[in-house]
Amino acid sequence: MNHTGNVAAVLALEDGTVFHGRSIGAKGNTTGEVVFNTAMTGYQEILTDPSYCRQIVTLTYPHIGNTGTNPEDLEAASVYAAGLIIRDLPAVHSNWRASESLESFLQRGKIVAIADIDTRKLTRILREKGALAGCIMTGEKADATAAVHAARKFPGLKGMDLAKVVSTKRVYQWNEGTNWGEFQGPKSRPGQRVHVVAYDYGIKRNILRCLADHGARVTVVPAQTPADKVLAMNPDGIFLSNGPGDPEPCTYAIEAIKKFLQTDIPVFGICLGHQLLGLASDAKTVKMKFGHHGANHPVQDIASGRVLISSQNHGFAVDESTLGENVKVTHKSLFDGSLQGIERTDCPAFSFQGHPEASPGPQDVGQLFARFTAMIHQRLASQQSAQSPAASKDGRRAAEG
Repeated sequence: MNHTGNVAAVLALEDGTVFHGRSIGAKGNTTGEVVFNTAMTGYQEILTDPSYCRQIVTLTYPHIGNTGTNPEDLEAASVYAAGLIIRDLPAVHSNWRASESLESFLQRGKIVAIADIDTRKLTRILREKGALAGCIMTGEKADATAAVHAARKFPGLKGMDLAKVVSTKRVYQWNEGTNWGEFQGPKSRPGQRVHVVAYDYGIKRNILRCLADHGARVTVVPAQTPADKVLAMNPDGIFLSNGPGDPEPCTYAIEAIKKFLQTDIPVFGICLGHQLLGLASDAKTVKMKFGHHGANHPVQDIASGRVLISSQNHGFAVDESTLGENVKVTHKSLFDGSLQGIERTDCPAFSFQGHPEASPGPQDVGQLFARFTAMIHQRLASQQSAQSPAASKDGRRAAEG
């Protein structure tokens, strides 16, 4: 793969701000919503997270690309971020797992990217004004005026249904766990695996691994799969994944979730899935000023008072003031007080706004996967108890009495 060398590039924001740098990715132009992510590591996972569809990601850590890229750290089959903005790309990458440089990875994935940008200044602009539409242009003909015009033509993510764009188009099975640390994947628990149907609104691979680690046999279905089709699969639990865009236009998902909430099947949602559970519970969602994007966001577990450090990636949030009496707040952000978790009090459903699977980020909130599978096993135990001969005999005695 050829190095881009000193090919000129321009970054323009809709407010007219222009930055000049050099191209480190594919040739061409890209537009999207410019956001900033404060994670110090995990750039490959960030770029391949489908939740970044139509977003140009600014990484605030100054040195990006030190460890190159590898096939194992992909969160999806391709890069979903619309573009990448960094301060400095090292001339040489070094890591025993690396198979290619970040520059080569971006070019092969046809992702437009720019380096040598004052990311501190850019981040301050985004923090003060909110997420802005932006455009990266590369090459000798990169024109600042044209880039500003292109940025202003971007419609924004409000009202944009991207879940059905990034979702899988077919049903498939997933059984691979992480096979590290205290877990050894599903192989360590033969005969005890529960069936979880996971909606793919932009699901990350590490979410699937975490579900498998906790003893699940996962069936992944497209975002627009009707509830009746999922219920026909006889799931023990239903998972609502992360994903990009505005949750409100995803009416197909909201209607399906409402049907699931009328059953006793445990439901667990994260990120976009959390917002969709809120909408299915008749709450409202709002577009945040600049969202949460990083791997060091503190949230508080309301019940225990514990502070958990979480990975976050969202630009929309459930409006706490619109929650009904049957919805309980479970987690809140210690950065801005925004809602981070909810639980239904009338059915087995709960959700978390951040990413308990991390990748990148801490594992503090990973316990939510264990909670989900515990709810599933509790339901199965109740069903088995109701179907046992002793229970049937007691039922007949009660009827005869």
